[in-house]
Order: sequence, then C-alpha cells, then structure tokens
Amino acid sequence: MDRDVKALAVLLAAAGVAHAAKPAVFEAMVPRPLPRKRELVYASGAAEVACAAMLAHPSTRRWGGYASTVLLAGVFPANVQMTVSAMRSSRAPGWYRAGTIARLPLQLPLVRTALKAARAA
Repeated sequence: MDRDVKALAVLLAAAGVAHAAKPAVFEAMVPRPLPRKRELVYASGAAEVACAAMLAHPSTRRWGGYASTVLLAGVFPANVQMTVSAMRSSRAPGWYRAGTIARLPLQLPLVRTALKAARAA
C-alpha cells in the first residue's frame, strides 16, 4: 500500500475512534440546521472507520478510495462550521482560529489521496 494511502487510512481510523470516544467535541462542528447531532457524529465516525478498513485491504481499496472521497466531501461543511464558530467566538484563541482556517484547504490533498487509492487499486 502506498505510504500516502496508509496515512489516510490511519487518519480516518483515528478520527473515527475519536468520534466515538469524544462525541461532544464533534457535535459542535455539525452545521446548525442539521438535527440529531450526536447520531450524525457516531455515523460519520463509523463511516471513517469503515473507509479506513476498506483502504487497508487491497480487494476493497478501490471502493474505499471512492467512499473516502465522498465522506471527505460530505464532512467538509462541518469543517466550515468549525471555522465559522471559531471566528465568531470571543474565547477562541488566535492559534485555534488560524488552525481552523488552515484545515480547510488541507481537505484537498486528502481527497486527492483517496482518489489515487481508488484509481490505483
């Protein structure tokens, strides 16, 4: 398995486990209009773990790459919400605000890696 794909699988697995371990942290990222935030956090965490598992196995890597691409696009609004909330908060430190902004374009290399995994499988 390509090093970048392995790193993406590890990242997705860790994020998925974190969703289950600390759901309240992720609930704040769910865009305001969406209901049932806790359930969405658990579902997205499970999807991250499933994508990681599919990326890790050669026979499912193609589907894992495509599923990861869809997942990363689907959770992007949560990343935007996190940035909006940080910018509106008077309590958010500057480093945190900067981090939420920097995180947004970093989604693109993750999507590229997922697509690379799908196409190379």
